[in-house]
Amino acid sequence: MKKLILPMVFFILSACYYDSEEALFGKPGTGCDTTVTKFSTEIKPILQSSCLSCHSNSAAQGNGGGIKLQDYADVKTNVLNGRLIGSIDHSSGFSSMPKGGGKLTDCNILIIKTWITKGTLND
Repeated sequence: MKKLILPMVFFILSACYYDSEEALFGKPGTGCDTTVTKFSTEIKPILQSSCLSCHSNSAAQGNGGGIKLQDYADVKTNVLNGRLIGSIDHSSGFSSMPKGGGKLTDCNILIIKTWITKGTLND
């Protein structure tokens, strides 16, 4: 009986170790899907919810500083001149956007950057 107790105690104690969740299941994903980055389905909704209150065609002349982001051509212009990324990234030398609000989520910024890297297609 004594011969069985020692192996059982060893087995129980060796089975009860404390690992982090990352060690057991791997590092959790970012939850940010950048496989599809279409203007119409990903980029435009981000801009609509975060930018168009000031940068729509009608509001841009007021508190939007003349910057329009309502349609593809205007967005592409601001991508090519570097204003869009500089502003949403809160880069030095650019006006941080959205003004008076928090920075866009890292995921939304990554989606926009991925769309730009893929050629800023009007899809």
